[in-house]
This record gives sequence, C-alpha cells and structure tokens, in this order.
Amino acid sequence: MALKELIEIKFRLADGSDIGPNKYTPATTVGSLKEKIIAQWPKDKDSGPKTINDVKLINAGRILENNKTLGESRLPVAEVPGGVITMHVVVRPPMNEKARDKLQDDSMNKGGCACTIL
Repeated sequence: MALKELIEIKFRLADGSDIGPNKYTPATTVGSLKEKIIAQWPKDKDSGPKTINDVKLINAGRILENNKTLGESRLPVAEVPGGVITMHVVVRPPMNEKARDKLQDDSMNKGGCACTIL
C-alpha cells in the first residue's frame, strides 16, 4: 500500500485536547475509529465513552456513520493535501438505567403518522 493512500486524522475532544494524529487506511470503518478513541481516551477525564454508540464523530459538519469506511466518508472540501484531518468527538452523557429504559419505552410508543386533513 502506498504511503500516499493513508489518511492522517486527529480527534478533537470537547475540552480542546486531541487524540492523535494517527494514520489510517481508507478501508478503516468509522466504528473501528470509535473503538480506537475509546481505547485511547485520556485516563484523567471523568466522562469517557463506554461503547461506540456513546461517541459521535463529526467531520466537516457531518456526523459519520459507524458502518461507513473513511473512503466513503471523506469530503474533498475538508481535506488539505498532506494535512491532518481534524474530526470532532462528541460523547453522549452517561444515562442511568431508569432514563435509558424510559427512552426505549418512549421510542416504542411512538409510531404511525400524525397527518391532519383540513
């Protein structure tokens, strides 16, 4: 694989600190990037993510999907040739069990269409 194909990315946390930069192949999935972020999360920070669903990666204003690869998620406008791409990391605050159950119950109760014909 050519060194030119690697994508250099750093992850910006909410407090302004960074994880990385590291180089990744275009075939790397967003889900695996999130796993790396969780593994490299600074130990001195309290509210670290527990699962990849607790993390959102944002690149050039777009939330990236777990099942997409970097090659599919890249935005040519957001890249500087030979530069480091900065992706912003947003962590969902931890929920207690009661709040999580209520969220699931509410999503189950919602459904159907709310159309009004005048």
